[in-house]
Amino acid sequence: MELNNVTVEDSASGDAHKPPEAHNRAPPVGATATATSTPTHAERQKPQLLYAINDNPPWYLSIFLAFQHYLTMIGAIVSIPFILTPALCMSDEDANRGIIISTMIFVTGIVTYFQATWGVRLPIVQGGTISFLVPTLAILALPQWKCPPQAEMDAMAEDERQELWQVRMRELSGAIAVSAMVQVILGYTGLVGKILKYVTPLTIVPTVSLVGLTLFEHAADTASKHWGIAVGTTAMLTLFSQIMSNVSVPVVAYRKGHGFEVRQFQLFRLFPVLLTIMIMWGLCGILTATDVFPPSHPSRTDVRLNVLISAKWFYVPYPGQFGWPSVTLSGVLGMLAGVLACTVESLSYYPTVSQMSGAHSPPLHAINRGIGTEGLGTVLAGLWGAGNGTNTFGENVGAIGVTKIGSRRVIQWAALIMVLQGVIGKFGAIFILIPDSVVGGIFCVMFGMIIAFGLSTLQYVDLRSSRNLYILGLSIFFPMVLCRWMQEHPGAIDTGNETVDSTLSVLLGTTILVGGVLGCFLDNVIPGTPAERGLIEWANEMPLGDDNINDGTATDYDFPYGMDAIRSWKWTYYIPFMPTYKLQKQS
Repeated sequence: MELNNVTVEDSASGDAHKPPEAHNRAPPVGATATATSTPTHAERQKPQLLYAINDNPPWYLSIFLAFQHYLTMIGAIVSIPFILTPALCMSDEDANRGIIISTMIFVTGIVTYFQATWGVRLPIVQGGTISFLVPTLAILALPQWKCPPQAEMDAMAEDERQELWQVRMRELSGAIAVSAMVQVILGYTGLVGKILKYVTPLTIVPTVSLVGLTLFEHAADTASKHWGIAVGTTAMLTLFSQIMSNVSVPVVAYRKGHGFEVRQFQLFRLFPVLLTIMIMWGLCGILTATDVFPPSHPSRTDVRLNVLISAKWFYVPYPGQFGWPSVTLSGVLGMLAGVLACTVESLSYYPTVSQMSGAHSPPLHAINRGIGTEGLGTVLAGLWGAGNGTNTFGENVGAIGVTKIGSRRVIQWAALIMVLQGVIGKFGAIFILIPDSVVGGIFCVMFGMIIAFGLSTLQYVDLRSSRNLYILGLSIFFPMVLCRWMQEHPGAIDTGNETVDSTLSVLLGTTILVGGVLGCFLDNVIPGTPAERGLIEWANEMPLGDDNINDGTATDYDFPYGMDAIRSWKWTYYIPFMPTYKLQKQS
């Protein structure tokens, strides 16, 4: 989720302090519009970029900008293992926690490169997502996957303790990889456009918002390790990302032909999460060195120091590194909720990124290919044992709006940096040392932003309609009631068939699935006008139907090689993910 408060209009006009709707608002009564004072729609939409999508900055500048994207990605991905690994029954001192982070970074680099080069071909970063944590926790809440008592785990031998969490990782890996095949099929067959005709705004709101609402207990658990540090982290992140977002910091830079010069750098807008973590981490380090925090206090910076010491310097993640994935029906169906949530979220970013990077609006073939490639990335993440899927990073989308650099080449360099850093085992282990209370403060903001991101889709629907309010309230509240009860009564479903029991327990215990299905069903069954349901505005935002025709002008999305041959093969005009798809319909 995006914390940098960057919008499409920000990138085009520089008016970062204005809300998005301010740019489309009618002028005040009595105001007159002139040709010189009021920009046209085309002018508002044309971004002022230093480097557009097909431009290639100098290699040294590309590497620097790529490192910015890498640091932005790290701030978003580092928090995931703090929820995932305890649910896997891993100890805080287990060195494999660092390997899991390195695996996430490594897979993120691979998937990002293929997405930017051969997938949707927009400058986006694909990586781990919190959306998969909700079905993950529902799966691991089943009786067979619940962690044994702490005393029993402490008495286990090293091999037994390792198998304890690896068997759970294999269950998650199989569920992630197999469920992601649905996303692959939806994308590469072009079915995503047809399916999403039924995925309305009132379906998306509960699906996305319930991700943050469901995880509030995990935020409370980590923040409660030291509320002072947690509140300080939240306050500092608010200061950097909202209040000081437009404050520039002078830095000395070298420009060829001009020598050294002072430039203004929007530090707080680019790296609010990373800056907050580093400062609060440093504060905890001071409190640790001065023994303000007693020994073994969870906010001490040395409480998990053995993880860093025992981590390998170099380790190349590989498929099946924790054993080959196992597949169960309950796991696959439960994980589908995360896959569908990520699909909708990525689709919402494609038009935004295309505009911010100076590209044409994404044609249908690019959208199909982007979703299919994201699905393949999630399959790879499952096979590699990342314990998570892949999704478009909103934080990196915001970085494009700030830097005014939408070059695809920069993202390709960033992907290379991610792959290289993913094989340095010590680097991944460093982030495990972040105190829990700092992560808890970050959670309070991030989970809140996820809720807000979901609720923002309500801008398309008529909130004066009692019909819409009924659907909205029921589809958010009922899943929280049902799923909470299911988790507290794991043996409530007893059909006599263990597979059926597990499957129903996971499905009914996954809030985003129950909420999404309920919202979709009610919105498509209860009578309502298209305008009332928000379908008209939603269709303008996300053109996925037959009106999204390939007229041959959107060459930004052509493959980097082989386009002459592809254009000469008429059969490619009927393949939903080929750049020539529907080209025969041009006028």
